[in-house]
Amino acid sequence: MSKMFAPVPFLGDFINGEFVRPLSPNGSLEKRDPGDSKQLIFEFSFQFEHVARACEVAKNVFRKWADLSLDERKTYILRLKEGYVNYSEELAEMISREVGKPLWEAKAEVQSMINKIDVTLNESLKLVEEKEVPNAVGSTPGFLRFKPRGVMAVIGPFNFPGHLPNGQFIPALLTGNTVVFKPSELTSGVGQIIAQIFEEVEFPPGVFNVVHGNGEVGKRLVMNENVEGVLFTGSYETGFRIKQDVLPHFWKILALEMGGKNSSVVWDDCDVNKAVYENILGAFMTTGQRCSATSRIIVRRSISDRFINHFHNAAKKISINYAFENPFMGPLINSAALDKYLRFQGIAKREGNESIMRGKVLELDRDGNYVTPSINIVGTPDPESTYQKTEVFGPNVAIYIVEEISEAIKIINQSSYGLALSVFSSDRDVFQYCFDQSRVGIINFNRSTVGASSKLPFGGMGKSGNNQPTGTFAIYSCTYPVACLEDSSPLDLTKAPPGMNFEGT
Repeated sequence: MSKMFAPVPFLGDFINGEFVRPLSPNGSLEKRDPGDSKQLIFEFSFQFEHVARACEVAKNVFRKWADLSLDERKTYILRLKEGYVNYSEELAEMISREVGKPLWEAKAEVQSMINKIDVTLNESLKLVEEKEVPNAVGSTPGFLRFKPRGVMAVIGPFNFPGHLPNGQFIPALLTGNTVVFKPSELTSGVGQIIAQIFEEVEFPPGVFNVVHGNGEVGKRLVMNENVEGVLFTGSYETGFRIKQDVLPHFWKILALEMGGKNSSVVWDDCDVNKAVYENILGAFMTTGQRCSATSRIIVRRSISDRFINHFHNAAKKISINYAFENPFMGPLINSAALDKYLRFQGIAKREGNESIMRGKVLELDRDGNYVTPSINIVGTPDPESTYQKTEVFGPNVAIYIVEEISEAIKIINQSSYGLALSVFSSDRDVFQYCFDQSRVGIINFNRSTVGASSKLPFGGMGKSGNNQPTGTFAIYSCTYPVACLEDSSPLDLTKAPPGMNFEGT
């Protein structure tokens, strides 16, 4: 038996620069290691009143934070980056414990948090720089400037509990907004470490706040009158509820980054070894718990046997184990995710799909939510099929066999999601055709659907989002454009319209 961990003490919500424990809790939750249910990670209580308090504090300090120069805010953000570096081991360890993510992958996530600061400073800020428009009206110059919105609510997911919310609150803070962050209740330990880093680097009190809790805490946060924008990453179902909750607050910016039912096209002229390797990554990394995970592979019939055999053999060799045993794949996040994964094995079979690799519970030395990957061959594409249209969010992939590229496009577009697509081919025209005909926000050529760049926008169509992409474009959700006409010329009454009869003093 490898390393055991002690539970993490709950410090409280982080409000106005200090940790505040609930005195009159409305509830409590506990988090156990998904890879070893005997290990308790975190127990915490929550208090609804803390949501209102955090939002009020953030509102009160907004103007002072926004009035700092960009260089002054950069100084704080660079100190935060140093904090991330100093706490990188603790962050990675907690991500692995709470998510079940292999330690090597958790370390990569922390590095992405660090890199996001550099990307925002060097790339994203360029998008909201002041722009002059000569002769905007006649000879009068115009200017485009971007201003912060105010208090931004950031609702984090469990699968990337550090990187994804960080990718939203870093641009929010840099552009002058204040933040109230609610981590997923499944990864509150990561949220607490982030709050500790903000405290240690002496961020101005109230600029960044953290509240813990269940879905009701999240609902109260997004509906708070002091909140000007909601930045959410998570499932379609939760995103839909958030949209309903904020509907009366129509003025709030709402950025939803939700799920995917992502496809990978494997054409007969591709490098098969590379296609197999990349699709193994796409389908099974993070135990398939990525919104950009590959869940549908569309392969041309002439190479289908070769690809499927190679892909199947590679999937059987994947190591599955406890996060700190250095496997490729860890457990699912909780028993509900495990039950859903197993349920969809039965749904796929009942709907007539051929199972060539059955997903099942994997018994290991530790009692965790371990499952094996699963692969199904789809006989008939059907947009109404429960299996074919639902995001399983586990290590499952459906394989479709087609003759023509137009068939592949039809399968891609039959999904109500529209996040990511991969195309494997040596013919750029095949990629271009898929690019032109598909309805997705991310299209990769000879790369898997996972592993997005923070230097590019990240978002999708349909149920995958609401046209407010994250990545480098997240900065647009944190600001609003202001148009200015600036006329310094003297008054010219010869241009006065007829009948005005204006006389100067």
